[in-house]
Amino acid sequence: MSQTLLTPSPALRAPSAGALFMIAAGVAFAGVNTLEQIATTRLGIPAPTAAFLQYAVALVAVLPWALRHGLPSLRTRRPFLQAFRVLLAALGVQAWVAGLAHGVPIGQAVALVMTSPFVVTLGAGLLLGERVSAERWLAVTAGFVGGLIILDPFSASFTAASLYPLGAAVLWAGVSLMQKRLLAEDSPEAVAAWLLLMLAPVNLLLALPAGLAMPSASGWITIIAVGVLTAAAQALLTLAYARADAAYVQPFDHVKLPLNVLAGWIAFGWLPPSRLWLGAALIVGASMFLLWRESRTAAAYSASSS
Repeated sequence: MSQTLLTPSPALRAPSAGALFMIAAGVAFAGVNTLEQIATTRLGIPAPTAAFLQYAVALVAVLPWALRHGLPSLRTRRPFLQAFRVLLAALGVQAWVAGLAHGVPIGQAVALVMTSPFVVTLGAGLLLGERVSAERWLAVTAGFVGGLIILDPFSASFTAASLYPLGAAVLWAGVSLMQKRLLAEDSPEAVAAWLLLMLAPVNLLLALPAGLAMPSASGWITIIAVGVLTAAAQALLTLAYARADAAYVQPFDHVKLPLNVLAGWIAFGWLPPSRLWLGAALIVGASMFLLWRESRTAAAYSASSS
């Protein structure tokens, strides 16, 4: 899950540092995904248990920092919407880990989850009533076409498990849409605190029906590494957005795709088919167009209101 769990604090603007932090976050997430797949496919940790333990360890890792800086208040005007947002985020984590546990190649999974911004745009137009231009609809269509090319649902290699990362993308898009609604009424600190403090308990509730399976010694070492890397990746994302504008650092987030492909090749010997690069090119190109479009619109609004 690449959404920040912490709220960026004011910092000196340093765009190059922001880009480096974003790339470092991509490296950390590649480590998270690789170790998570090792934990579930080779060490036998069930996906629901792995998802819970990942965020439980991440919470333990980040709590000393949070306590030292003061935990933000959970006070909110929309507690049910906050809780539903956390539930969607946890379901997204469960879907993501289930995909890895079923052997979906890491690079393919990451490429599919990169369609999430297009789902956000679609939802903003259909559910939030935001105006979506023809250019944005075109970008959304191109992004979904890229996802279909990667999935290749009519090939012999297609399995239902390939849909898990796509499900995670849809669920996390829902999290982003609800975050936009919540930020209109609640403080950013409260919105971040709900996700930070509640994600592990909700994942525990989702894991209980299948039963928690305690890992072996090597399993514990791997899952602790996953949790610590998750916390580190979230901290690096926070630093990236604190050091530079989102429009500047966001393109560097796309570096995570080749990083995860490389990690999948090193750990599992998976070489991506050519269709992955074609589909990824459409997804990255469309998302870059959306980013450029949004930044241009924001600049025009700022100029007109000044």
